[in-house]
Amino acid sequence: MTITEKQQELLDELDLFPDWTERYEYVIGLGKKLRPMDEALQTEDRLIKGCQSQVWLDSSCQDGKMSFLADSDSVITKGMIAVFVRVLDGESPEDVLTADFSFIDKTGLKEHLAPTRANALSLMAAEMKKGALQANQL
Repeated sequence: MTITEKQQELLDELDLFPDWTERYEYVIGLGKKLRPMDEALQTEDRLIKGCQSQVWLDSSCQDGKMSFLADSDSVITKGMIAVFVRVLDGESPEDVLTADFSFIDKTGLKEHLAPTRANALSLMAAEMKKGALQANQL
């Protein structure tokens, strides 16, 4: 699946929940399904700066494919980063760098989160692109 197809699949799944509370629970559920991130990786250098909650992101590239591990001390924030991991994990650095994140606006997340949490979405996307940029330069 392409990044665009993964984004559309996620949007279609969210459309199954007409009530925002149900969508919120779905996003939290995505966070609970994230691959576990070893606590040894939850270091200061992997902390996404500017987020209200603590959010750790580790990115690596093997065989031309990005791998992302993430965790947060907040269930909703963990769900938010899980959305990005689901869409970008396994993609090439080039595809991550050129990915269009406007699909986030279509999820409705920004309108239903506190401004600081909504801002975290932009910070998460930027950090994932930063990881892809570093992998691309190797």
